[in-house]
Amino acid sequence: MLSLDDLQLLDAVRATGSLSRAAERLGKAASTVSYAARQLEDRLDALLFDRAGYRIALTPAGLLLVEQGAQLHAQAQRLTERVKQVAHGWESELRIATDELANIEALLPLVTDFDALASGVRLRFAHEVLGGTWEALLDQRADLVVAATNEPPAMAHLQWFELAQLEWVFAVSPRHPLAREAQPLSMEAIAAHRAVVVADTSRLAIARSYGVQMHQERLAMPSMRAKIAAQVAGLGVGWLPLEKVRQHLAQGTLVALATQDPREPNLLYVGWHSHRAGPALQWWVEKLRDPRLVRPLLHVSY
Repeated sequence: MLSLDDLQLLDAVRATGSLSRAAERLGKAASTVSYAARQLEDRLDALLFDRAGYRIALTPAGLLLVEQGAQLHAQAQRLTERVKQVAHGWESELRIATDELANIEALLPLVTDFDALASGVRLRFAHEVLGGTWEALLDQRADLVVAATNEPPAMAHLQWFELAQLEWVFAVSPRHPLAREAQPLSMEAIAAHRAVVVADTSRLAIARSYGVQMHQERLAMPSMRAKIAAQVAGLGVGWLPLEKVRQHLAQGTLVALATQDPREPNLLYVGWHSHRAGPALQWWVEKLRDPRLVRPLLHVSY
């Protein structure tokens, strides 16, 4: 078994090139260090020190031992700390799924604050879309969901709170043919043109897209940012979060159109499993209740 003293001895010899100077560095007698070096070689049945030259040096085996041994010792220390943390209630990992509507960059300052706790909890973030966000909580791919859309599903031990309300606008490129149609637009008039949608990440439920007719042609994009870009390019039509396209509307790269069937605002939620609410999860839930977080999280224009 390799001890911390063994690693410190090897490192001191590598740094000083002398057993006597290594002893001074370690604050030990030279005879003690010399004896420890011989004992270490005997215990491992390996030549670790090259004593042939003026300076003592580590052999390739000695170098391998000090380098990889230090890494293993550091890993053992981290493991010991994690065991203590978990024993005191900290989770080993916290998985946070944010709906694609949320700007994950707004959570980075919270990650910095969380790191300051030195909890040792690993954070894992993921993006989901529409039904996939709640589903991530349902099938235990996530411990916490942020900005989940639609009503919270029936789920044992589910807790949630309303995060924000999201307003929508039906918008198209000014070059799109629908921009020249009489308003308010009927569902039939809208259905005659390709809809741009964000692909639902749900694994279980039927994919959802608001305001899209069953037989309407669709262009599925991987994100809201990509959906907005596609509509600015005139590739299709659809509903967009008002706060995320205000700049496009002001610049005229998108135009808002009235419809006969307006879209109601969406409520967005934070949800989690109450029976798995360890200290890390509780910390994040409380931070997400801060109303000052809503604007950077949801109201950033693309």
